[in-house]
Amino acid sequence: MTAEPTPPPLKPDWLYRGICEIFPDHPTAEDVNESLVYRLQQSDRPLRVKLGIDPTGTDIHLGHGIVFRKLRAFQDAGHTAVLIIGDFTARIGDPTGKSEVRRQLTAAEVAANAATYLKQLRPLLDFDTPGRLEIRYNSEWLAALDLSKVLELLGTMTVGQMLAKEGFAERYKQGNPVYLHEFLYPLMQGYDSVAVQADVELGGTDQKFNLAVGRDLQRHFGQRPQFGLLMPILLGTDGVQKMSKSLGNYVGLAEDALSMYSKLEKIPDSIIRDYFELLTNLPLDQLPKNPRDRQKLLALTVVSQFHGEEAARQAQQAAQALVMGGQAAVEAVPEFSLAAVQFPAKLFYILSASGLCRSSGEARRQIEGGAVRLAGDRVDSVDLIIDTPDDLIGKVLQVGKKKFVRLVA
Repeated sequence: MTAEPTPPPLKPDWLYRGICEIFPDHPTAEDVNESLVYRLQQSDRPLRVKLGIDPTGTDIHLGHGIVFRKLRAFQDAGHTAVLIIGDFTARIGDPTGKSEVRRQLTAAEVAANAATYLKQLRPLLDFDTPGRLEIRYNSEWLAALDLSKVLELLGTMTVGQMLAKEGFAERYKQGNPVYLHEFLYPLMQGYDSVAVQADVELGGTDQKFNLAVGRDLQRHFGQRPQFGLLMPILLGTDGVQKMSKSLGNYVGLAEDALSMYSKLEKIPDSIIRDYFELLTNLPLDQLPKNPRDRQKLLALTVVSQFHGEEAARQAQQAAQALVMGGQAAVEAVPEFSLAAVQFPAKLFYILSASGLCRSSGEARRQIEGGAVRLAGDRVDSVDLIIDTPDDLIGKVLQVGKKKFVRLVA
């Protein structure tokens, strides 16, 4: 008598929400033992779920936050998040999607960036429950590799396989240089999986090649290959291009509550469902039917994650007050202290120091474009000099329709 096949386990909603691909994934009864769902339900220990980040900059935005939210879901399900700070790999930089070689960072730059990353990630990950988060720096094992081990890693892949990676083939065909140290990047990231004995690795859809290298290297070193779990790339606030600081269509994790809220309440209806799916845990079949109500709910929910519900509601009230104008709007705007500014000072410097603009150059461009207002009046002079702080205290400095600060002593 033939035994009945084992029915496939139930797929947990938290695992499959917002997922593009799990590889390999075998949902049929015949090979259920090879599925990630089976491993999650039958493992006699918490799974080790790897996510690597290279601190090549100082800011994280909501697009980056998608994979960290999934990592938190694994934590909440009882598994161990292994967050790898790529302090060694960041000195090379991930070549994925790049049309030219990346600038190599110094160790000091990487360390400073890593500190800011961890601070920004605190609202997303569980840093406090014992056994739920393991923070590792890949210089721990990569800096110790000798030449023989490097040669062993290089011997696991061919040049043809490397040129199949997104970006390498295009650069090679266009005559742009592809440096040998860039070939080492996916191998080093893959070796991270060996070093921490990862069961699962998370990444964006553009990271599939790197995650697959990790599986290959684990096989090479006698380990059970990890599962790869791929998340989508989030479109920016413009609803057209992927979220990017350089494109200005981003929402930063470190932004104040009002700035966050003001951007999120204007998300185009064409992409707002994706934002709910990827950035919240709200049931998608219970969202408000009115588009404006959906925008407000999205903004309130996301801002609450980073600043708390009270601050989010205050930001909502402030945003409404700004639309209405008047004294209520002035009182609702976040404050910036002029104490650190040395006077006399040019206004474009204050725009940069306050965070309204990323740099003095951007501040000058905003003034030239007519986007800057002081106390409601448009600023026309790029080189406007403010003699004393008394000329500014109590006034609202504004860039565009979304960014405001009230200047205080």
